[in-house]
Amino acid sequence: MNPVQKAIDAAGGVAPLARLCKISYEAVRKWQATGRLPVERVLEIERLTKVSRYELRPDIYPREAA
Repeated sequence: MNPVQKAIDAAGGVAPLARLCKISYEAVRKWQATGRLPVERVLEIERLTKVSRYELRPDIYPREAA
């Protein structure tokens, strides 16, 4: 399962996530189809769904090497 789908599932589905983010259902469906969140939504989605920013956009938030 891709991280965007994981966030959608954590929110209870596409419609609930759209309501939480105060955006259209179609916008969340686009994220679902592409498997990619817009940069400006990553921290909000992390806060709302508890899916880590490192999972949602590893290209922007890479995990630091231990």
